[in-house]
Amino acid sequence: MVAERPGQTGSPVRRAGYRLLGPAFDYLLHLRPAEWPIMAAHTALGYFLAVGVAGALGREALGPAAVGLVLWVFCLNGGTLAINSAFDKDEGDIGYLKAPPPPPRFLALFGFLLMAAGQVAALRLPPGFAWAYAACFLLSLLYSAPPFRFKAVAGVDWLINMWGFGTLTPYAGFAATGRPLGTDHLLVLLAFCPLFAALYPLTQLYQFEEDQRRGDRTLALILGMRRSLLVALGATGIAFALFIAAGVVAGWSARGDGYLRWCSLVLALAAWTAVLVPWIRRHRAMYPADHQAGMYAALRAWAVTDVVVIFAWGLYT
Repeated sequence: MVAERPGQTGSPVRRAGYRLLGPAFDYLLHLRPAEWPIMAAHTALGYFLAVGVAGALGREALGPAAVGLVLWVFCLNGGTLAINSAFDKDEGDIGYLKAPPPPPRFLALFGFLLMAAGQVAALRLPPGFAWAYAACFLLSLLYSAPPFRFKAVAGVDWLINMWGFGTLTPYAGFAATGRPLGTDHLLVLLAFCPLFAALYPLTQLYQFEEDQRRGDRTLALILGMRRSLLVALGATGIAFALFIAAGVVAGWSARGDGYLRWCSLVLALAAWTAVLVPWIRRHRAMYPADHQAGMYAALRAWAVTDVVVIFAWGLYT
C-alpha cells in the first residue's frame, strides 16, 4: 500500500485535484483558492464605483476589468500567499487553507514568478492598474520574504494590509476600467484603509490567549484587548467620516436619492456600531468562541458596507 501524501485526504474536491494534477496540486492549494471570492468581491467593488450598476449590467469595460481581476486575485494575491506558505512553514491550519500540505520545494519561486507574470500582463491594462499592481508587488515581497519579512513586525503588517487590501485592491478594480478617478471616488477608496485598520485587530482577538501562550507578538497582543477594540471603533469613525466627506463632495442632497444615500451610510455605520459597542462592553466576560463570533459579525458589517457603497455611489452613476 502506498501512503497518502499529507494534505491529500479531505474533501472530494481536494482528492480530485490530486488525482488530476498529482503533487503539483500542492502549488495550487497554497494559492489558497478559498480566499479568492473575498478578494474578487473587494476588487469588483472598484469596478462598480467606476462604471456604476447600469454600466456593469451593460458590460462597460468588462474585458479589461475581468483581466485585471484575474491578475489581482490569482497572480498577485495567490502568489503572495504562496510565498507566505514557503517561508512560514506552518504545520497546522492556516488562513483559508485547512490541513495544508508541506510547502513544495519551489513554492517561493513559483509564487514570485506568478506575481511577475501578472506584472508583465498588467502593463497591457490602463497605467493606473499597472502602477497599483507594481506597488502591491513590492509590498508583497517586503511583507512575505526575507530579509524584510514585515508580516512578522506587528504594526508594519497592519499598515501594509490596510493600504494593500483596504484601498489599493478596490482601486485596482477601478483603474482597470481606465475611467478617471473623481474626488468623491478617491475619498471612498481611502475610507477603506481605516476600515480595514478597524477589522484587522478584530481577526486576532479570538486567538488572543493562544498567541499569548506561544509568545507571539500580534498587534492585538501589543495593544491589549480593550485598546484593540477602541482602536477599531476609532478607525471605523475615521472611515465613515471619509464616506460622509465623499457624499458631500458628490453633492448629495437631503431629499430624494440623496436622502436614500445618506440613510444607507447610516445603516452601514449602525452595523459596525452594533458589533463594536457591545463587544467593548462585554469583552472581559467573553470566551474565544465569542470573540470569533464577533469577528464574523464584523465581516458581515464589512459586507454591508460594500453593498451600501455600491448602492450609494454605483446605483446612480
